[in-house]
Amino acid sequence: MNNRLTMIESDSTNPYKNLALENWLLDHVAEDEVILYLWQNQHTVVVGKNQNAWKECNISTLEADGGHLARRLSGGGAVYHDLGNLNFTFLAHKARYDVAKQLEVILRGLQRLGIEAEKSGRNDILVDGRKVSGNAFYEHAGRCYHHGTLLMQVDGEKMAKYLNVSKEKLQSKGVSSVKSRVLNLVEVCPTLDAENLKAAMCEAFADVYAGNPDKMALSAVDAEEWADLQARYEDWDWNFGRKFVFDNSFGQRFPWGRVDIELQIENGHVHDAQVYSDALLPDFIDALNAALPGTRYESRALAEAVKVLTVSEDAVQPKQDLAEWLSTVEC
Repeated sequence: MNNRLTMIESDSTNPYKNLALENWLLDHVAEDEVILYLWQNQHTVVVGKNQNAWKECNISTLEADGGHLARRLSGGGAVYHDLGNLNFTFLAHKARYDVAKQLEVILRGLQRLGIEAEKSGRNDILVDGRKVSGNAFYEHAGRCYHHGTLLMQVDGEKMAKYLNVSKEKLQSKGVSSVKSRVLNLVEVCPTLDAENLKAAMCEAFADVYAGNPDKMALSAVDAEEWADLQARYEDWDWNFGRKFVFDNSFGQRFPWGRVDIELQIENGHVHDAQVYSDALLPDFIDALNAALPGTRYESRALAEAVKVLTVSEDAVQPKQDLAEWLSTVEC
């Protein structure tokens, strides 16, 4: 299968503009095309689609320092972006979407700079046992993207200052702090900068896909559609979510991510629900949010509401785990 390869690079460091461009590219990627999009954000915390922004980020401190909070479409955890970070996104229709191949581009790009890296689990890339890249994934209407970070020289002090990473999550990774878990690539390649990293990624993209990418100009993007999408990513309600007053809540960490469930109860039934998670399963978490209202407020009924959900293959085990756990919670 021959792929038409496209490269595009943002000239902005505005997170809302960059996420909007990513969204536009997803909406317009051609059936025979694979796109590599490179971008950088300045002074931004980006939360996963299903996360509680207030819990994951020290928002008042971030805003007082002139930073931004943004929410992406994909699942996963919160990340801090500054100009010491290069972001990448691969976009394609499902038939041409290949996570293993896309990760190979990243590994070969780093290798071109003399950096030996390895995949760890589904969504991390490590160098010397420490994380240099986190990845997340999104699919809609047969179109997919895989995006991630490459830590070149991120300000670790600010990362630790703005991100609230639970002790439970750090313990699950075998580290004592968010700073100790990550590695800046300049520590193993002192000459590294954004320009030579971008060049290495472009060369690796051509190499892995055995083709010559066409450079897409930003002028080819529909300006009105881009602006409309940017307004959506700037929207307060999208980024911070509704204020939810709950009667009961419970949470649990699983091998695939943490889930926190907040419930409003009326007349012995769930009136409303809000599910937060750092799992890489945004559709599954959205389905949970929709399934719980109307359910009897008892553990067995909550578990049954989860069991009957129709889910993708990668959510089968999480569904089972969640149902088993809910069957044991105290209501």
